[in-house]
Amino acid sequence: MSANLVNLNTNPCKMCMPLGAATAFYGIRKCMTILHGSQGCSTYIRRHMATHYNEPVDIASSSLTEEGTVFGGAKNLIKGLENLIRLYQPEVIGVATTCLAETIGEDVPAIIKDFYESHPEVMAAIIPVASPGYGGSQYEGFFRALHAVVRHVPMNTTPNGRINIITGHLSAADTRALKALLDMSGLEYVLLPDLSQNLDGGHEETYNRLPQHGTSLESISLMAGARMTLELAPFCPEEYSPGAYLREAHGVPLLRMGLPVGLSLTDAFVSTLEALGGQIPASVRQDRARHLDAMIDAHKYNAQCRAAIFGEPDMVHALTHACCENGATPLVAATGARCSGLDAALRPIMTKAAETQFVDGFDILDFADFTAIENAVTTHNVNLMIGNGDGHRIEERQHIPLLRYGFPIHDRMGGQRTRILLYDGGTSLMESTANAMLARTEVSFREELFRKYYRAEEEKTASTPASTPTCSQAEPQAASHTERPAPSPAVPSVSERTASHPCFTCGACATSARLHLPIAPMCNLSCNYCLRKYDCPNESRPGVTTAVLSPEQAFERFIQVRRDMPNLTVVGIAGPGDSLANAEATFRTLEMIRAEDPAITFCMSTNGLALPEHVEDMKRVGVSHATVTINAVDPSIGARIYRYADFGGTRYTGETAAALLLANQLAGLRALTAAGIVCKVNTVLLKGINDHHIPKVVETVRDLGAELTNIMQLIPVKGSAFEHMPLVSNKELMDMRKRCEPTLRQMYHCKQCRADAVGLLADDRSIDYRPIKIDKTPAPSEDHTANPAPIARRIRIAVASKTGGTVDQHFGQADQFFIYESDGREASFVETRSVSRYCKGMDDCGEKAGRMDGILAAVQDCEGVVALRIGASPLEKLQTRGISVFTRYEKVDKAVNEAARALCG
Repeated sequence: MSANLVNLNTNPCKMCMPLGAATAFYGIRKCMTILHGSQGCSTYIRRHMATHYNEPVDIASSSLTEEGTVFGGAKNLIKGLENLIRLYQPEVIGVATTCLAETIGEDVPAIIKDFYESHPEVMAAIIPVASPGYGGSQYEGFFRALHAVVRHVPMNTTPNGRINIITGHLSAADTRALKALLDMSGLEYVLLPDLSQNLDGGHEETYNRLPQHGTSLESISLMAGARMTLELAPFCPEEYSPGAYLREAHGVPLLRMGLPVGLSLTDAFVSTLEALGGQIPASVRQDRARHLDAMIDAHKYNAQCRAAIFGEPDMVHALTHACCENGATPLVAATGARCSGLDAALRPIMTKAAETQFVDGFDILDFADFTAIENAVTTHNVNLMIGNGDGHRIEERQHIPLLRYGFPIHDRMGGQRTRILLYDGGTSLMESTANAMLARTEVSFREELFRKYYRAEEEKTASTPASTPTCSQAEPQAASHTERPAPSPAVPSVSERTASHPCFTCGACATSARLHLPIAPMCNLSCNYCLRKYDCPNESRPGVTTAVLSPEQAFERFIQVRRDMPNLTVVGIAGPGDSLANAEATFRTLEMIRAEDPAITFCMSTNGLALPEHVEDMKRVGVSHATVTINAVDPSIGARIYRYADFGGTRYTGETAAALLLANQLAGLRALTAAGIVCKVNTVLLKGINDHHIPKVVETVRDLGAELTNIMQLIPVKGSAFEHMPLVSNKELMDMRKRCEPTLRQMYHCKQCRADAVGLLADDRSIDYRPIKIDKTPAPSEDHTANPAPIARRIRIAVASKTGGTVDQHFGQADQFFIYESDGREASFVETRSVSRYCKGMDDCGEKAGRMDGILAAVQDCEGVVALRIGASPLEKLQTRGISVFTRYEKVDKAVNEAARALCG
């Protein structure tokens, strides 16, 4: 069973009882409804009904407030009735209670009695219905209202030979079809309720706000003298069954039947009409013949259908019957109402259908929410859903088509005109399911053929070298393999992998090392803040690497780093381009490493443009963590961030590119989280572009299942479109992170790593793993650049470094500067100068001006400063003093010499 056993309802598969009562009263001629409760209840129901039926819906309210709640709401209800009668002059008034009125114990029948006594001129029939929202669903509310109608309307018990037809909540079009069949049969009947006109009327010259159609009070009064009641609601509770009341109170025989949907249930209904003396016209028999022909035509398509059906019990019962006889296999049947009889009614036919298609297991759920339905849908690999429009969230998340029937349907037009009843309605339903299967085949058969006949062979051949990686230098490789430490046989769980992932868990930063493998040079997206470099030894930022590796070289680097760093826990693919724009190399690399070490954690970073088509590949190779960069969820904002997107062989620009990117990012993120892959979303904070929009981004990705967001400061890259964009301050960045923290957990420890980063997050050792380059310089006698001539004077440079060996520290984090002098060829150490660190944390920004004065005093005799990175404010202050700044990630000697040569032109 896939039901949610927690005492929690998530996205209920039902509406409230007062809504059902109000809908039933709309099937009574010249009837108005007033809800005894707060104003919000009637507003909610009016809007819910109006957007489904696309018709004006009037529902009055007694507008209970705090005073009425404490001292009783009789005055409110009486005032509401007076206003309602004055404005509408109805013949019938339905008074439906809400949660509030029922909770405080309002005696509505007594209030109505007092109203009649104080208003003897009122002739309208006032009918009370107890319908608290917590008492059931719209299904129970609908029948409680009908039960109250037949109980309160004065009855004429004189036998009249009529047939009572009682239905649940049908569409207006289905009600019209039912009436047409009854009219053609020649039987005299009373239909309760008659929803054929009031909620699907035509355009008239004048608007009459009082419903002019429906079942009249006079017709209802004849129901007690009818010779038979047919109640097309097999699951209506006996205590609220109008047919049961007429049987007990007036002796009218009752026959309960399923809704006439599909072949067998419609045959049963038509046969019953014939047994009661009705004449079935030839046109109905022709409809049956066409229905049979359509079943033959469509069976080969419907046989592919694995359906989930949800909605009100009577509709679920009828649709399940129809699907089974049409060749489809219903694997989930669910209702949000409490309906203990649904299982017994459906299990035999669903078992037979499942056995016919050799399917194991199905679910029949009552009192279900959409979380339980979605769990069942994914468990049983459903490929089609049939139910109301509230299933659209599952449709979006799981990419399973939804055929919309029932109430409500808010995201499509024509909910009031959907047809499922009788032979022609069943034919329409059957063709819709067949067409859904055809549409699925048309969009997926190429990929399925590719996977079956090409991808499987490709994977088979690719698996061979995965266990024996190739290398141009076979002997050294073999030697290195003999030195590998044996990987741990224990495969960590996802939670254990997260705990040891330094990007996803701050506590792992000081203990767990990561390895970025730069195997992805190509990118399918042009970002205005990005500039990729493939031979960049001296910058520390995303998008740069000293060299691009082949999968075989990447595998060898993994073996080397794992040998050097026993604390290596994560292998990541983060560029320098996009990992999925280089999918073949990416997955080839990960396959090789996974064959060698099942315990290592795989993490991938992507812009998300190609994400939807590769989620299955990510699952296959064992990617457990992913980072998706999403800078905007509004295409108009995205168009200012991205120049173009290359997708499917076409280059898109402007808002078209941004909209395409966004659609794929959101669909991909949803698919990743549904696959159990832990997701982080990176967002670059761009002043004046998306700084106001980031909370919306965080809220959106939270709803799609992201675990963490990393709001990052822009690094202005020389040569990029945003080279001169003003930076946000560290305080502004921290304020934004704090603002978004209540929505989703934030990452505060990001180092914006290189694509070839190695080691701890705060101690990048990629400089120690740079490939050895073959010297192709001319002979010494001809070389004029390898040994540059010394410059005329020695230049003093201040260096921000943690150890003094590598430029590896942010200017704002330096508490000392190493002072060097260089003539452009040789650098000599002078001294170390201690300073007060410029940036001491996210909450310590008030005294930076004073600390900067101390730093300026410490480096005032230097012509240049070399640091890993530097913020906009200190950069400006140093340049104002005539001190040049060089951002590098390089050995100190080399960085100092390069800076000295640059300062001398």
